[in-house]
Amino acid sequence: MTFSNNLPFVRRLVSSHALVWLLSGSLAASVLTLGCSTRSGDFVTSAGPASPESDNLLREIVAAGRLDDLRWPDFPDYRDQVKTFYESSGYRLAWVRDNQATPQAVAIIDILRQAEGKGLHAEDYDDSRWNRRLKQLSQPAEAARFDAALTVCLMRYLSDLHMGRVNPKHFDFGLNEKTSRYDLPQFLRQDLVNSRDVKEEIEKAEPPFLGYKNTLAGLRRYLEYSRQDDGEQLQVPSKALEPGNHYAGVPRLTRLLRLLGDLPADAVVPPGDVYQSPLADAVKGFQRRHSLPPNGRLDPETVKQLNTPLSERVEQLRLTLERWRWLPDEFPQPPVVVNIPEFRLRAYGQNGRIVLSMNVIVGKAFRHETPVFDEDMRYVVFRPYWNVTPSIQRSEIVPAIQRNRNYIANKNYEVTTQGGQFVTSAAISDEVLLQLRAGKLAVRQKPGPANALGLVKLIFPNEYNVYLHSTPSQQLFSQAKRDFSHGCIRVEKPDELAAWALADKPEWTLEKVRNVMQKGQDNFQVNLTKPVPVLILYGTAVAEEDGSIHFFDDLYGHDTDLAKALAKGYPFHR
Repeated sequence: MTFSNNLPFVRRLVSSHALVWLLSGSLAASVLTLGCSTRSGDFVTSAGPASPESDNLLREIVAAGRLDDLRWPDFPDYRDQVKTFYESSGYRLAWVRDNQATPQAVAIIDILRQAEGKGLHAEDYDDSRWNRRLKQLSQPAEAARFDAALTVCLMRYLSDLHMGRVNPKHFDFGLNEKTSRYDLPQFLRQDLVNSRDVKEEIEKAEPPFLGYKNTLAGLRRYLEYSRQDDGEQLQVPSKALEPGNHYAGVPRLTRLLRLLGDLPADAVVPPGDVYQSPLADAVKGFQRRHSLPPNGRLDPETVKQLNTPLSERVEQLRLTLERWRWLPDEFPQPPVVVNIPEFRLRAYGQNGRIVLSMNVIVGKAFRHETPVFDEDMRYVVFRPYWNVTPSIQRSEIVPAIQRNRNYIANKNYEVTTQGGQFVTSAAISDEVLLQLRAGKLAVRQKPGPANALGLVKLIFPNEYNVYLHSTPSQQLFSQAKRDFSHGCIRVEKPDELAAWALADKPEWTLEKVRNVMQKGQDNFQVNLTKPVPVLILYGTAVAEEDGSIHFFDDLYGHDTDLAKALAKGYPFHR
């Protein structure tokens, strides 16, 4: 997802049996190979011995698109693929031989039972039902139900692992969706039914990013932390505690921070109830990982984060893994990625490493939320005009003019036609005000250091009219929570970001970028040689390369919405 420190931009197709994602818009089609490691002579088409009873029952199950024995009985979204899978063998059993589950079936069941470690839920793949089924395979009807159940659960698991359970379009996110055209029946038949290493083949379905793998590792750690933690709640102090103050929660605080790794295992905490080093230093580390000022003070917000159940942290990591699976496996150019809840931007180099990172300001929660979407950056504008949006003009500019007819002149604005022709920058007449109120005229702010967009904007045309830009209000970047904008994204280091975007134009050095920003031509546009993918994403858990896990507040409530959608179970909104 965006939270990777190592993104592969070129991926080799190693076999003809591939998953091809046809991506519209900015993202080029990407190819993911799923387990096509069969070598000449290795593959033998196999099916269980003919049994009219089991064969006929399989036909009935497939035709109905339902198997009552499943945790989630209805599988209409997989019925055609299950049908194709069994038609290729004449509806013979695929996972049962001589009244026993095949070695491949046993290995697959073991993988499904470990789904929690992938951020999925084992019971969604019938975890509690397999032991009973395995004991009844001598009965043809039960063997058929077992075979169908394993096929459906496996197809669900592979899709969930590869592209997520819920389509991001369900949340009105503007992400280019993975239009899956991979052949699940073929993959199961050719790469799993007779596989020598089922685990290796299935893992090829997962996102290839280092950040995804780091998040998986973080999830497993927090699953273990959650099992070990006693869940004791710390008392919220009436006022912030400084190092040297007495605090009855010192023993619990010590246990928790040692468990989470913020307090080193060999650190010696003096006995008693005095809050002091090294505990205070550990609190600073905890604060850094939870987007709090790292001052070592035990204030109410810090204690609130310390009291958050670790099961909730596990859920944050699971939801982040779901979002990783929405993304393509490769990009035509190194992308720039914004993580909204983290208030952070990262730009990547050709080697997939982060080459630029900075704070950002995003849209205000509840009123002006920055949308989740991806598009291609196509040009940079130096010393831009700010074309006031119709909504801001209607709700803010027009009322301000009504109060003060010199508002336009005082704010360095000007009135134009909808086509951009200058009308006035002086005191506003009744006639002009009437046309502004009706939306027949527009307002824009002149270029310059005081312009709301600062001295540069980076444009990736989109339906939301959102872009990256500088700002004269640099002091806001020091705030921990930075949702101050009307939806666009203000960047802390606009000169460096513009130079990164124009890196394939040798003449556009950082020095030149800064010079043009300060002294160049107004509203000067430079087109990019190649479009650059821009991903505006949302994740409340980020796994860093050093192993640390950072958590952020659910700024817009997207975690809550995603958790509700996933709780409904199958069939999901694909």
